[in-house]
Amino acid sequence: MDSPQPIRTQKFLADAGLCSRRVAEEYIKNGEVTINGKTAELGSKVMPGSDDVRLNGRRVKASQSKKQLVIALNKPKGFICSNDDPHNERTVFDLLPKEFAGERLFCAGRLDKDSEGLLILTNDGDLANRLMHPSNLITKRYHVSLKQAYPRAKLFRLMRGVTVEGEKLKVEKAVFAGDKNKDESTELDLAMHHGKKREIRRLFQALHFDVKKLKRYQIGRYSIKGMPKGAGIALTSREISLLFKADTDL
Repeated sequence: MDSPQPIRTQKFLADAGLCSRRVAEEYIKNGEVTINGKTAELGSKVMPGSDDVRLNGRRVKASQSKKQLVIALNKPKGFICSNDDPHNERTVFDLLPKEFAGERLFCAGRLDKDSEGLLILTNDGDLANRLMHPSNLITKRYHVSLKQAYPRAKLFRLMRGVTVEGEKLKVEKAVFAGDKNKDESTELDLAMHHGKKREIRRLFQALHFDVKKLKRYQIGRYSIKGMPKGAGIALTSREISLLFKADTDL
């Protein structure tokens, strides 16, 4: 039998089902992770089963072999994407069916509290990293309702983007929902590969429009069309593969 090999700390945390690798990197950068009593650094490695790894003082157990679990959740407005709720807010994990109770799951990507729609929960850190990393160009589709009508002549501004506090905000595609030939509309369909924090809301705000409703309805070629609000289902291997399929309509 091969002897265990050291692995990067962020992979160790992700494999333990605590978070994605990207979130684990943030924990390490913030000094929240220790290895044998010493603060971990990016690039540090862990020997599973022997090193004492702690996140905010709590010991992290090495991953045991587990079956991959990927859940698609139709998140309603008013729930936060967090495993921890220090302010006693409702989290997306409160919505999960009892059959998933006890599973160590985390969000592969996020939706803010006021947004709704497709959210992926998983115990697979590598899969979460693939879904979230911008270099993989996974397309996410959104339906946006605005308080003010948006002019068709300015749709290009959403795709050209704007810079806010040194950060470029943009989408890959923007069209009107329904009748695409209208001169203006409050209903838009957007597609984007990335997904910075509250990017769509900040983009419209920079252009002096207010978002009334924001819903993500598709990732890759997987759509939540027909899924009841608040429902969560375990995806089959075929459905998981759809998350990574190129969106040919983009």
